[in-house]
Amino acid sequence: MSNASLFQRATAVTPGGVNSGARALPDPMVWQRAEGAYLYDADGRRYLDYHAAYGPIILGHNHPAVNAAVADTLKGVDLTGAGTTELEIRLAEKVVEHVPSAEMALILGSGAQATYLAQRLARAVTGRVKLVKFQGCFHGGHDYLLLNIISAPEKIGAKDPASAGMLPEAVENTIVLPFNDIEALELTVSARGHEIAAIILEPIPHNIGCVLPRIDFVQTLRRLCDEHGIILVFDEVITGFRHGLGGYQETLGVLPDLTALAKAIANGYPCAALAGREDLMLRVSSAGGDVFFGGTTNGHPVATAAALATIAALEDGSVHERIFRLGERARSGLQEIANRLDISMTVAGYGSVFAPYFMSGAITRYADLLRNNTEADTRFRREMVKRGIFMLPLALKRSHISAAHSDADIDRTLEVAEDALKLMIRDHGFR
Repeated sequence: MSNASLFQRATAVTPGGVNSGARALPDPMVWQRAEGAYLYDADGRRYLDYHAAYGPIILGHNHPAVNAAVADTLKGVDLTGAGTTELEIRLAEKVVEHVPSAEMALILGSGAQATYLAQRLARAVTGRVKLVKFQGCFHGGHDYLLLNIISAPEKIGAKDPASAGMLPEAVENTIVLPFNDIEALELTVSARGHEIAAIILEPIPHNIGCVLPRIDFVQTLRRLCDEHGIILVFDEVITGFRHGLGGYQETLGVLPDLTALAKAIANGYPCAALAGREDLMLRVSSAGGDVFFGGTTNGHPVATAAALATIAALEDGSVHERIFRLGERARSGLQEIANRLDISMTVAGYGSVFAPYFMSGAITRYADLLRNNTEADTRFRREMVKRGIFMLPLALKRSHISAAHSDADIDRTLEVAEDALKLMIRDHGFR
């Protein structure tokens, strides 16, 4: 059956035909197979995949060692719902071993679950109710933090809930600040620090592509949290493991109190963790504390086996060395093409991530991205998809390189990108 016919069936039984709002595409796609760096759809087309399911696929799709670990686990224990397994113990030990701020770890099922527990824990420990997040950062679908992500210009500086049905009290108790703005941070904490339970941030706001943090901003954040008794939470759901087994906190040299991890921790299997200071972690109900923590499928043997196999593949550093090198080739190659064609483009990124913005000038916060040419950005991505290069066809979204990508894949991507950009110049007068 074709993409179109299968998607018609999907829309008859599933709202919008997809099981997450973030999966909606301008043209219906029904995936039939994934292998290495490639996806295959129901129309028989093959795509070189840079979307990587929003980033979890760090080793490549259906990685043999990961799948073998999962298959081996299925011969033994499955879901028990009581006690623990050796797999869960080993995974928590690995998180504590590799993540600098982790003294203890809880194994969960999703990044949103981890950030939800982090804010609840912070409120319990501090006795305060306010949270601080930053414009452009996404921390999951719960009411407490689902606001001011990709906001319209008129919404910047105001509350911008991302969904109907959110509790007004939750929105009211969340303070939104501009990323990398030390002055705004200092003024807010000075005036309201006694009300703030936690400050949470993506160390790199990857949900708007790739905006790198100023080191003095992150250092100021740590200092202010210490001075005012605020819990500092790093949402490393994307940056953790993809940017190094120690997360981006290891690169920054600034440690949070709590860290949310997911995505690349298990190469696409549903696994996550909340890690942090022992005194904070022991407040959860599993340790006899007063902060409820539960989840029937937390630490599922399939997910934990996949995570352990993924970490084992990353531990010698060769995967990160390879994908960082390919990432730099992709970024510099795209920038060279844009410069040569006299196109206004800034190719941002870090490590294995690249994000072409159709704009020039410095990018230090979300407001800078209002200069991005959304029409050109989206058209470029759709032209790439037409040519068999799957970049998510939505503006401001990042692309990811996995260990399954090759130098030849990068060469082909750059050739296709140049063709797509030349077409945009010729047919649409785009510069």
